[in-house]
Amino acid sequence: MSAADFTVLGSRHRYHGWIIDLRTDEVRMPDGTTAKRDVIDHPGAVAVVAIDERDRVVMVRQYRHPVRDHLLELPAGVLDLDGEPAIEAARRELYEEAAVTASDWWVLLDLYTSPGMTNEAIRIYLATGLAEVAAEDRFETEHEEVTMTVERLPLDRLVQMAMSGQLTNGPAVAGLLAAWVAAKQGWGALRRAPVGSPARLPR
Repeated sequence: MSAADFTVLGSRHRYHGWIIDLRTDEVRMPDGTTAKRDVIDHPGAVAVVAIDERDRVVMVRQYRHPVRDHLLELPAGVLDLDGEPAIEAARRELYEEAAVTASDWWVLLDLYTSPGMTNEAIRIYLATGLAEVAAEDRFETEHEEVTMTVERLPLDRLVQMAMSGQLTNGPAVAGLLAAWVAAKQGWGALRRAPVGSPARLPR
């Protein structure tokens, strides 16, 4: 059975937002029945596990309005610039959010964040060879990012925080666990960036 067995009979556009769109698809199932499925269209995103020479990961703590809390996260962002490759978006987000650059980049994971309701996909990178951006060259933040703070925490500690429920951001948990596994394997299985993306994942 393949996706072709689920025929989209029609779509109704519900909402157009700054980042997301919402539509309702009417889908014919393989048994001939039909069902309506709400879909959030999303442009995709990137996140970065940036590890320094002391095996500390660069993390940001940011206010997230839907959950009304400050979450510990990876530097990350939406693919919202037309034509920008995912790797360049990742470099930009690391610079803008954490004031850090990196010389070496690999792909850790490609994920669908919540495929039951959205086509949002995120590519999570590993970055090493870190350097601080000079104060006069740093990005000027706005909105929630004005209150964002940057921390460097050991990878092992962050994995423990994820397993104990202290760290709950989905891409951060996935990226940190993947980095921990990759480290145990000697980093040998990672894809050197940039590499082409699987279908329907970020550029």
